[in-house]
Amino acid sequence: MRKDMSQEGSGTHREEETYDLAVVSPRRGRRKRDEAVPLERELVLTSFMTHSPDALLVLDKDFCLRDSNPAAREMLRLPGGKPGTLWKCREMLRCKNLNRMELCGTSSCPLTRVLQQDESLQNEELLVGAKEEIFCEVSTSVTPIRIAEQPYAVLALRDLSALKVANQVRSNFVSMVSHELRTPLNSVHGFIELLWQGHMGELNDEQRLYLGYAQEGVQQLISIVEDILFMTRSDLGQFETKQQGVQLLELVRLVAQSLQPQALKAGVAFVLEIAPETPLLYVDPQRIKQVLNNLISNAIKYTPPGGSVTITASVHDAHFQMISVTDTGYGIQVEDRPHIFERFYQSNHSQQSKMGGYGLGLSIARLIVEQHGGTISFDTVVGKGSSFYFTLPILEGAKRQKAASRE
Repeated sequence: MRKDMSQEGSGTHREEETYDLAVVSPRRGRRKRDEAVPLERELVLTSFMTHSPDALLVLDKDFCLRDSNPAAREMLRLPGGKPGTLWKCREMLRCKNLNRMELCGTSSCPLTRVLQQDESLQNEELLVGAKEEIFCEVSTSVTPIRIAEQPYAVLALRDLSALKVANQVRSNFVSMVSHELRTPLNSVHGFIELLWQGHMGELNDEQRLYLGYAQEGVQQLISIVEDILFMTRSDLGQFETKQQGVQLLELVRLVAQSLQPQALKAGVAFVLEIAPETPLLYVDPQRIKQVLNNLISNAIKYTPPGGSVTITASVHDAHFQMISVTDTGYGIQVEDRPHIFERFYQSNHSQQSKMGGYGLGLSIARLIVEQHGGTISFDTVVGKGSSFYFTLPILEGAKRQKAASRE
């Protein structure tokens, strides 16, 4: 309602008052808009937290629970009422990654990462629940806030059970189709190999050339099918790691040796800066070879002739080692950086179209690293190169963590 108190011809004007009919206090009648908004905002936020289907929790810098909504108490089976600071994060959430590796007390803990970096974490899939029988797979978002100069973290947990069922139906279909494709592709690959070796008669140079093109194309299709099968198995919870003590230097040497022909063809040099005394890692060697292969082959692909690819290792903390793959290549365009780990993402940049690829290598690398409890990220400068770095558990650190969790 608008009320104009001005009086024509009197030379005096009273202040015009504006009211908002949508904002009315039941006790005091209409209020001015600037007086009513703060009250309404508090009521809306309180109502949202109470009725939200997502579990909402507020934790302080010591990882103590300060507040929670009914959905959180139901999901985690916490007692009713306001628990105050009696509940520790480890006692109620006990976050694990999808490979059931516990994250509490590690650098991969989402709360630790958010509070240390003071940056929000969006849509990370975790298993939460203090007891095995109440584990729940959730999509987690963590937002850092400050109240009276004290840091807090607000967790939003969304149950993924219904979504997982729908995804499983889709993944089953993709897996079935991929299996059906793999069998004839392997047959074609085998027959081409027999022809190439001369079992069906001698070949001239032109025939060998075209058979080589066919073999390369079939091998690329097989690789795509294998990667899709890998992703669908992971989505179905069928991806397991067989972790053991592994010497990083030997693993990197094996991968570098297998990629040496690609590097020579591209005119790119390898530089290994990994000390022999680097501590043993607690990893699945085949999976980590896959990570290294994806990152190093990408680095070679996007580095011009005369450039280099450097693989280094350094201690990240008491539990994790950091491995970096750094190139002197073209770098990653600004618009592509937020999507670099997305499945099947293809850049529109002209350089990307020249290099080819189908956008699964980095997604698979991230999946494997996270299944080991590590993290992966990158730094890049256009025209100067990129550095992809990831963390992996140290064998001795993993032993200490297991001993602590048993206590």
